[in-house]
Amino acid sequence: MGALLSLNNTRARTNNLYEVSSSEACKRQRTSSSFWEDNPRLIPSLPDEISIQILARLPRICYLDMKLVSRSWKAVITSAELYKLRKELGTAEQWLYILTKFDGDKLVWFALDPHSKRWQKLPLMPNVAAEDGSRRGLSALNVWHMVGSSIKIADAVRGWLGRRPALDQIPFCGCAVAAVDGCLYVIGGFSKALPMKCVRKYDPTLNVWSEVSSMSVGRAYCKTSVLNNKLFVVGGVSRGRGGLTPLQSAEVFDPQTGAWSEVPSMPFSKAQVLPTAFLADLLKPIATGMTSYKGKLYVSQSLYCWPFFVDVGGEVYDPDSNSWFEMPVGMGEGWPARQAGTKVSVIVEDDLYALDPSTSLDSARIKTYDYEGDTWKVVDGDVPIRDFAESESPYLLSGLLGKLHVITKDANQNILVMQADKQNHLESSASTADLIQGSLQESVVQSETNIWTVIATKNASSAELISCQVLDM
Repeated sequence: MGALLSLNNTRARTNNLYEVSSSEACKRQRTSSSFWEDNPRLIPSLPDEISIQILARLPRICYLDMKLVSRSWKAVITSAELYKLRKELGTAEQWLYILTKFDGDKLVWFALDPHSKRWQKLPLMPNVAAEDGSRRGLSALNVWHMVGSSIKIADAVRGWLGRRPALDQIPFCGCAVAAVDGCLYVIGGFSKALPMKCVRKYDPTLNVWSEVSSMSVGRAYCKTSVLNNKLFVVGGVSRGRGGLTPLQSAEVFDPQTGAWSEVPSMPFSKAQVLPTAFLADLLKPIATGMTSYKGKLYVSQSLYCWPFFVDVGGEVYDPDSNSWFEMPVGMGEGWPARQAGTKVSVIVEDDLYALDPSTSLDSARIKTYDYEGDTWKVVDGDVPIRDFAESESPYLLSGLLGKLHVITKDANQNILVMQADKQNHLESSASTADLIQGSLQESVVQSETNIWTVIATKNASSAELISCQVLDM
């Protein structure tokens, strides 16, 4: 009997111990989960001023997970003050943002941290309906006569008109992008074949899209650039009585006030001196490129009648005098065109660069502009890119980390981010053929004056390149 009572007492104590242990475990779990929420400091035993200094020195890629620690951490990491401190401390990082297009009309942004080589997919941009509610999109019939950016687009529009009844399935968007004041902006474009006024903004601190003040006129295929921390928009096409018509107007957006204001229209002076009224009616003036260079805006221009482009130099906007004047002759004549007259350029360390497609299927040339001599000079005659004759955007240029970068695709449809290093003495670890065939391993290619290093790759299947920007955060 005593043994039985002893056994029962032992079981009771064991059960009580188990109940107490389970209760304490649950209590500790609840305490642990709510600790960061209830603790008034970001890091225990440290003043918040010191904690924020610590957070500001961490790699930005860590913030993706650190926002999940607590509400107070998320509030700090998504605050503008943290990123101001990062710039003061010199810990701000540059990320590359690439806009791609899937399935003909789906726009997707990817962000690359060049240090960790990690990619981040941005939230999808909100869809924007046609602003006047109209479905009279057949005015887009004339779009390739005005601004088609490649033969592929023209063929797609013609085919779309013949086969697709839904006007909202237009296979290209025609939006422009820019980066100013730490945010990405997507400007205008087509919705249901109608040019839009809307402007969408991406805030990387909050990782959200929003709409800001609209432009004064709907624009597609306009050109953008940033000068004096303001976003300038010129040209493009809008909707007129006879369909889509090219624009000479310009306007500027101030991110501090959130307001648009007018800029004097481009004179297109060379388009005004055509020898006959027939040519004046046939050839339409359009802006084909724009860059902010030496405190002014340089806009290249062409006269266009599908499928022909006639370069007519360009014009320069001086913000001090608020006026336009003619672009230097050598600059306008030598500015290389990508496809269908589009001229892509980038500023790296105050130098203007452009990529010139060559007759070779697997290479191109990099040119830089000599401001004093008003000439373009080849600085690299063997940039390893594949032939993308049918691509809307065969390559993109970027000034990342103070170096020239070329973004293109390989034979396996991977996005390649290639960095130019001016070092001729290093040995090549891969041939040009290896690079253009597309390797997922980091590789280096020796060219005449640069070593092109593949710093990152991204499997993008059927995605097309549209544009790219750099944010310093």
